[in-house]
Amino acid sequence: MSTPLWEARADLVVVGTGVAGLTAALRARELGLRVLVVTKAAIGDGNTRWAQGGVAVVLPGEHDAGDSVEAHVRDTLVAGAGLCDEDAVAAIIAGGPEAVRRLRERGAVFDPAPGGGLARTREGGHSAFRVVHAGGDATGAEVERALVAAASDSRVPVLEGHIAVDAVRTPLGAVCGLLVLDGNGVPGVLGASAVLLASGGLGQLYQATSNPEVATGDGLALALRAGAAAADVEFVQFHPTVLYTGRGARGRCPLVTEAVRGEGAVLVDATGARVMRGVHPLEDLAPRDVVSAAITRHLADAPGGVDDHVFLDATGIPDLATRFPTVHAACLAAGVDPSAQPIPVAPAAHFACGGVVSDVDGRTGVTGLYAAGEVARTGLHGANRLASNSLLEGLVVGTRTAEAVAADLAMGVLARGGGCASAALPVAPVADRDSLQRVMSRYAAIGRDAEGLAVVGSVLDLSTADRVLDTRQLVEDAALTVAARALIAAAAERTESRGCHVRTDFTERDDANWRRSQVVRLTPTGQPVLADPIAARGAA
Repeated sequence: MSTPLWEARADLVVVGTGVAGLTAALRARELGLRVLVVTKAAIGDGNTRWAQGGVAVVLPGEHDAGDSVEAHVRDTLVAGAGLCDEDAVAAIIAGGPEAVRRLRERGAVFDPAPGGGLARTREGGHSAFRVVHAGGDATGAEVERALVAAASDSRVPVLEGHIAVDAVRTPLGAVCGLLVLDGNGVPGVLGASAVLLASGGLGQLYQATSNPEVATGDGLALALRAGAAAADVEFVQFHPTVLYTGRGARGRCPLVTEAVRGEGAVLVDATGARVMRGVHPLEDLAPRDVVSAAITRHLADAPGGVDDHVFLDATGIPDLATRFPTVHAACLAAGVDPSAQPIPVAPAAHFACGGVVSDVDGRTGVTGLYAAGEVARTGLHGANRLASNSLLEGLVVGTRTAEAVAADLAMGVLARGGGCASAALPVAPVADRDSLQRVMSRYAAIGRDAEGLAVVGSVLDLSTADRVLDTRQLVEDAALTVAARALIAAAAERTESRGCHVRTDFTERDDANWRRSQVVRLTPTGQPVLADPIAARGAA
């Protein structure tokens, strides 16, 4: 069964129910658009609810005089290691205060400061206390709760248990709908003038990740098959402090928010020696790529006989259980009392800094196809994301994308009913997920070299077969396959170390040759290939 058996229609179809998707859906509804939201799981099962730290934003009147939007921009550019788009960074960060105001109007409650205003914390790479948070370390959960409630109040229709498979296009290549599978695997078409991909990241490329099981790169694969470009896919950020639950841990591992270090916790090895001392001027609050790489290098010497994790000593933080209830509960569940003993932690796959090439209004190179949130590459993150800029990006770009869709509809640049080509379930290369995760974790994680990346390619060749994407698992595995191939192609080509792309055979940053973003497209046979690069426009 490969042809659609049912259909529905809207002006805008949104794929994903995280911060970017629901923010866009709500704004589009306010602008009078007919909106339909699609998610392959339940409405609250995306990655947003797992975000702990907060939203990085400079709120007028609520911050110290020493902070500013310009300082936030500078910190973002430094963290992005020369590959940020400076215009995109400035636009998204400037939009933060209004985006947070809208979110609070929709019911989100942030933690108050004792003297008035909102409480703030500091995270790695930030030069000021500018991260606002909710529930101590449950910011994502509060953001998701508020957006889900607002969507319900606004009667935004959500199709749960429906997975996006492929874009439906006109003969001229414009997107005019979405091919999906319902919860029973029955294909259907959602006709729409615009499709917004807000489907999150690809943490499931690796054995251990902070991402939930739904983070399989579906939106990236769908966009590539639709003719869109991707960029910066080699830059996958590994969070340095994910709770270590034992050798060989698989799937989603609990995050230990960077804000714990912002409140004074320090990284130590099994001998008690400080891991970050002398490594970076900010020591434990260095950008995530620096800390993750430092931990990996440190463990190579197996200090105290331990070679797979270090420890985060948070015993000096007063009221730890109150300030970080999520972290505290996760530690207790793992048999660790973080108030009395250091927390075992290790780096794990966390965030895709690259993705579908789009502007700050969500527009991609394919008419009718938009992208926002982690699936998108707006130029905000460059080679490494600054902590807590992800919720910010979802809020700002989600809003701007809805407004862009409304404007594009009004100007008549989008396809309207009819004119779509017939839709059928696509055939795509699908690799064995277990083999893929094993080789990606071993050869394409924090430390990479040419030989290891070639091994990944060989294993994928041996374990891949063309399949009709007629089940959720096949759609996900096909997405992971194309994401892995795109990543290793870009990583093999980038013969330097920059941001969260670390090459053990090319250890230095090379601005003379590599201060540019690599673009990936698909060939007609479904193989990712490198295309013309995007020159960086950020600060070096």
